[in-house]
Amino acid sequence: MQRSVRVAALVAVAGAAACGGGTNPPAKPVAAFDEAAWKAPREADIPADSLGVSIKRGLYLLRFTPESLPAFATSNLRCTSCHQDDGLKNTAAPLTGSHARFPKYMPRSGAVISLADRVNYCFTRSLAGNAIPVGSKEMTDILAYLAFISHDVPVGAKMAGAAGLVSMKDTLVGDTARGRAKFEQTCVVCHQKDGSGNGPIPPLWGPKSYSIGASMAREERAASFIWHNMPQSAPGSLQPQEAFDVAAFINSHPRPDSPGKEGDWPMGGAPKDVPYATKGHEPYRPPASLVARKNAAGALVPNPPSVLRKGDK
Repeated sequence: MQRSVRVAALVAVAGAAACGGGTNPPAKPVAAFDEAAWKAPREADIPADSLGVSIKRGLYLLRFTPESLPAFATSNLRCTSCHQDDGLKNTAAPLTGSHARFPKYMPRSGAVISLADRVNYCFTRSLAGNAIPVGSKEMTDILAYLAFISHDVPVGAKMAGAAGLVSMKDTLVGDTARGRAKFEQTCVVCHQKDGSGNGPIPPLWGPKSYSIGASMAREERAASFIWHNMPQSAPGSLQPQEAFDVAAFINSHPRPDSPGKEGDWPMGGAPKDVPYATKGHEPYRPPASLVARKNAAGALVPNPPSVLRKGDK
């Protein structure tokens, strides 16, 4: 019951932040958090009450995203394609502790964003789909699950993977020819030679894969995911250069466009490997072509009122 009450409080705070209602005093960062002693809640720990029903629905939306939310997840990817082990794996963009990290400033948006905004960036960019209405039952269920797996993680806690994918130690340049050879040797058994995937195995390019605006469309981000997590039968078995080669090969293929991408990093400072033009940045190794989105308006996440522009103080 105590955990259920705490999770309910977290969901209420997230909802207020997402809807712009009220302001919260800044929390003092926690000096020490023993991540080794902390255990992420598992499905078996979901409370058997009304909140538990919402948490479980949120978990299932992450696991079966295109089947459950066809109007919003229009690709063949699901949240757990990247956020593996139900968002608990610390080398695969973990979702644990996410409630302790939002609201936060996001340089790509040039704005302070809520957790609901961040969820919608995943839906519109990584899933190449459409934004979920912030006050909807679906968004509430997803936030309930994220609150549940953030149980007892304090604001300011330092956690492995809190910044998303772990940065590669060395930034290398991938070779697409070598990447093709390694892909055909190692990856086709699951992802197919044409990259289309198979059932729960996600497509890596084409109209049903992630968009050019997704983090995975960046060579270093994709290399990090590949090196730490692939192949699933032997993660970490590739050399870093091989991971960059495979990432370069995958990201050289056509993929969905990301409407509004030209407005990213409005203050400048886009990472070197962003594959499209932004303020002061030339595209880095863009894909062969882009697939137009059927619902360009739905693929846009409205900028929060905190968006900054040059000259703002």
